Amino acid sequence: MIRLVVYLLVLALVAFGVAWLADRPGEVAIVWQGWHIETSVMVAASALLAAMAVAILIWSLIRLIFRSPDIVAMAFRNRRATRGWAAVSRGLVAVGSGDLPGARRAASDAERLLGHEPLSRLLAAQAAQLAGDTEGAEAAFRAMTETPSTRLLGLRGLHVEARRRGDAGAALLTAEEAARQEPGLAWASDAVIEARCLSGDFSGALAVLEREASHGGLDRAAHRRRRAVLLAAQATALELSDPTAARERAIEAVRLAPTLVPAAEVAGRLLGAAGDPRKAAKIIETAYAATPHPDLGEAYLHLRPGDAARERLKRVRNLTARAPAHAESAMVLARAALDAQDFATARTALAPLTDQASQRVCLLMAELEATENGDIGKAREWTARAVRAPRDPAWVADGIVAERWSPISPVSGRLDAFVWMTPPGVTATPMLEHEAERVKAAIAAAIEARPALVETPAPVVTKEPAEPPRDMSALAQVANTPAASAPPLAPEPPSPPAAAPVRPVVMPSSAAAAAVIAEPHLPDDPGPGSAIEEVPAPAASRRTPFGV
Repeated sequence: MIRLVVYLLVLALVAFGVAWLADRPGEVAIVWQGWHIETSVMVAASALLAAMAVAILIWSLIRLIFRSPDIVAMAFRNRRATRGWAAVSRGLVAVGSGDLPGARRAASDAERLLGHEPLSRLLAAQAAQLAGDTEGAEAAFRAMTETPSTRLLGLRGLHVEARRRGDAGAALLTAEEAARQEPGLAWASDAVIEARCLSGDFSGALAVLEREASHGGLDRAAHRRRRAVLLAAQATALELSDPTAARERAIEAVRLAPTLVPAAEVAGRLLGAAGDPRKAAKIIETAYAATPHPDLGEAYLHLRPGDAARERLKRVRNLTARAPAHAESAMVLARAALDAQDFATARTALAPLTDQASQRVCLLMAELEATENGDIGKAREWTARAVRAPRDPAWVADGIVAERWSPISPVSGRLDAFVWMTPPGVTATPMLEHEAERVKAAIAAAIEARPALVETPAPVVTKEPAEPPRDMSALAQVANTPAASAPPLAPEPPSPPAAAPVRPVVMPSSAAAAAVIAEPHLPDDPGPGSAIEEVPAPAASRRTPFGV
């Protein structure tokens, strides 16, 4: 719109000037070399403009004649570049679609037509990667590092190739070089931080993180979270060797990320050991309200190491009040009640969870039955039910279930990758293995509490249980039979072909208890075969049908 207005204004001024000259014709006389020319001002101005136009045209023709070789060469270069860029586009599409022959042809055409352009080298490297030619890809990326404009691209390619062949040292060198040249480069900083964390150098990882943040590679929220993760990992590593330094770093991590579970756990544990249980309790309660976690419950229970079990049970109610409807609160309360021998409270806490009990709930119920009533049959039944119960949450990063939290992923090396969630596709979590040991100890204690004299029934033929999953070894030691086939405390023996007499046998208490329970014995239990004297059944009398 503005250009149109300006154009109209200029056109109006020209028309006004022409009209003004036409109204004032005047006279112009030129005398030169015997020539005498007289004309009006309007005609003289028109002739001057025509002469200028002819002069410009003649100069343009002369210039075109002298520049024609350069123009022809430029036309050929432009045509060659156009064909080269078309080859690059065609090659990138071929690489993306997995067309190896097409990618090779396009890479060859691009290198021939464009020479050492960055995109032609990148296409050559990607074609070599698609073909599995590691040496060719590395050669292309190494050539890129010789040019300042493509140096970072070449370093990134060399870093990826080094990680693919498992050369951690070469990958770290290329990442450090890229981080030195461009401190705000995310992939380079992350790779260096990963290497520092794997070697336990959390101070070096923090220095790299601060340098990345100072160059604009991270926003404020991401920087605070990542720094808290590294500080929590450093506090965990220093907890035994330098508790004071570990406590300071844990407190700073909690200040940066109050809901970070590992930071709150280690901070609460160290503050409790240092004699500041009030501050420790506040930190754990804040984190527990956001993410109810069993490690937070364990740390809260032992804030003061000298407290009795009853005191811990009384204190843990303050923690569970932060998330009263969460299943973890019921399990933490039941754990404290079992330690305090308050079986009624434990049973009341677990009652709402028994309909759809998870693996930990099943094992807590098994421990409760064995400890409160000595009912080993129900304890084994709950233990067997845990085999097929829904899984409990665990630390998961990139599909890997870990027993403990770590600052980086064991697969991708990504910082702050672990998430507390229910892992899909796994049979048991590390928490289940820990709880199974408690159940095993409770059942062993109940067996030892059996009377010394018992009557031994005839040998009972039991069905061999199905083999449990390999990652549930501790649970398999407690319950060797599935829930559907778990026999009761005093099973009825099957009807033998001939009656077998039963006689009392005096045996030690542990073997007697094992004889009463017709179950597959625990690995630490001698079992019924170690002290029972088998009595052979008498041969059945032979009868002939109808006296024949």
